[in-house]
Amino acid sequence: MNTLEKINIGVVGVGHLGQYHVKHLSKISGANLIGVFDSNNKRNNSISKQYNTRIFDSLNSLIQSCDALSIVTPTQYHAEIAEQCIRSNKHVFIEKPITVSLSEADNILRLADNSGVIVQVGHIERLNPALLALDSYTLKPKYIEVQRLAPYTTRGTEVPVVLDLMIHDIDIVLALVKSQVDTIHASGLSIMTDSVDIANARIQFVDGTIANITSSRIAKDKVRKLKAFQNEMYVTIDFLLGLTEVYRVVKNKGPRGLAAVPLNENEGNKQIIYEKPPVNSFDPLRMELSNFIDSIKGKTKPIVSGSDGREALKVAIQIHEMIIKDLH
Repeated sequence: MNTLEKINIGVVGVGHLGQYHVKHLSKISGANLIGVFDSNNKRNNSISKQYNTRIFDSLNSLIQSCDALSIVTPTQYHAEIAEQCIRSNKHVFIEKPITVSLSEADNILRLADNSGVIVQVGHIERLNPALLALDSYTLKPKYIEVQRLAPYTTRGTEVPVVLDLMIHDIDIVLALVKSQVDTIHASGLSIMTDSVDIANARIQFVDGTIANITSSRIAKDKVRKLKAFQNEMYVTIDFLLGLTEVYRVVKNKGPRGLAAVPLNENEGNKQIIYEKPPVNSFDPLRMELSNFIDSIKGKTKPIVSGSDGREALKVAIQIHEMIIKDLH
């Protein structure tokens, strides 16, 4: 494919998140926004007028007019829509989680492999500026602690908190730890809904790394924080504030950060330094959609592949099923 060609793309589902897909795809230079399809005609009309794009009266007609589709529907429709797109040899960007079940995810990946099309999954936190600020560091965490808490809202409660919130952090942890999952222990509670609203999971990897993840949608304030500990380094990230801090143990003659604390005499000539790497300001959704377009053109690869999305789903389902079993 000529990398200068524009990718004809459509958006399926223009609800709360879908509208932002439309917004960015209408501005990305390598994309040509063909139009939108949503089962809600009122919403269709509103978004098409706002972004001056075409409404399609059927999903199939939109699919046949595009090279690629962005699927931003409720999760239970992901598999059916993605399969229809892929069978027509169209590339797909699927908002997280990739599907409801592993069998659905496996079917999509198999079809995509046979058709030679790209499947990318919208795990947007992988592109959080505060996380990308650590790109210049060598991360080999041995213990990770993550909190993702949110005040209660009715939006998103049709799915358990593990698949709604925790899956973000599962994906990040799987990307940080270069090892296979060994064991999982999980617990949770239903407080406001018929589903699981609060969950905690302890994941141990084959290499010994441990990740402790807590998610709740019954909280007073929003909290999205990650702490990672490794040999001679400690990292803390506040995803909401866009704040990244690093504490490293170095030799006294090494680089000095914003602050330096000498270790005791038994530690020789080592010191702890504090660093605050710059966090660049950009829109993660626009970046991941641009990455999708560039991947189709063969200029790069998806930041979060279909296989990545499948692995995050696998762990999330294991955690959720463990919690449900304990509750019953």
